Amino acid sequence: MSLSAAEDDSASEIHIPADIDWHMLDKSKFFFLGAALFSGVSAALYPIVVLKTRQQVLSTQVSCFNMSLNIMRYEGFRGFYRGFGTSLMGTIPARALYMAALEVTKSSVGTATVRLGFSDSTATTIANAAAGLSSAMAAQLVWTPIDVVSQRLMIQGCQHSSNKNLVPNVSSCRYSNGLDAFRKILVADGPRGLYRGFGISILTYAPSNAVWWASYSVASRLIWGGVGCYMSKKDESDGGGGCGGYRPNSKAVVAVQGLSAAMASGVSAIITMPLDTIKTRLQVLDGEENGQRRPLTILQTVRNLVKEGGMGACYRGLGPRWASMSMSATTMITTYEFLKRLSTKSQ
Repeated sequence: MSLSAAEDDSASEIHIPADIDWHMLDKSKFFFLGAALFSGVSAALYPIVVLKTRQQVLSTQVSCFNMSLNIMRYEGFRGFYRGFGTSLMGTIPARALYMAALEVTKSSVGTATVRLGFSDSTATTIANAAAGLSSAMAAQLVWTPIDVVSQRLMIQGCQHSSNKNLVPNVSSCRYSNGLDAFRKILVADGPRGLYRGFGISILTYAPSNAVWWASYSVASRLIWGGVGCYMSKKDESDGGGGCGGYRPNSKAVVAVQGLSAAMASGVSAIITMPLDTIKTRLQVLDGEENGQRRPLTILQTVRNLVKEGGMGACYRGLGPRWASMSMSATTMITTYEFLKRLSTKSQ
């Protein structure tokens, strides 16, 4: 099922390069190049993730600007990369699982939905949503322990800054690096400690990815449809017949992909932000019961958030998350399509 076929209903005059299916890829090149490219993307966007995580665990609202100043003042530039080594180690296997599940599901579900009689555009949306759901669930097997460790390292800096009194329930355990954090969590809580918040992570990322990929498919069709209408009117005003259609160059394709990704990120961020805030707090904050620290439950976390600032508290960090998701998604989708073309088997 090609992207050009999916666009026929809304932009029949636009000849978009055909999509590359799973069976057309050189798998070893796909995974090797993917690990390198996405590691670079993660490094560029990591400081925004640190800001988002700290905003979510603070008991009061602190602007990104003030938080950035605090980090630079008390921790230096390295403060923006707390836990990055741990996150990077998890990126490679998690991305491999994500991309494999994404492509296999998209190809299988796309073919099945077309056979069931759905139109190409509807089949593409369904396939993208199913692929986003399955890929997120597969990746969380690796990402949840990495999230728990890296996020605890991220918020350690709050204890050294002027925000130290704003994170009352943060674990008192100190970690020197990712391996030390991994060992101490394992000793204190066992394997369950590393998978703290796994259920809510699935409930956060699976719908988020499904919404994102479905929204991306719809946004892409709408934009190409608008481009098609514009080019058709332009041809008419120029006195042309429009024969041969419009063939967008690579820059136009990348621009549409990037805009579609940003639009999809906005929709996904708004819908799933409360779940992401609850997940982050579950993974890094503890409660106190009979003088002992224990992991918070989902209900306790929700109560604390409502007590701190009502529903608005669930949306703390929305700005950084939206920015992170938009930049990450725009970079990811353009890099991903570029990666697929680099990894195509020689025909």
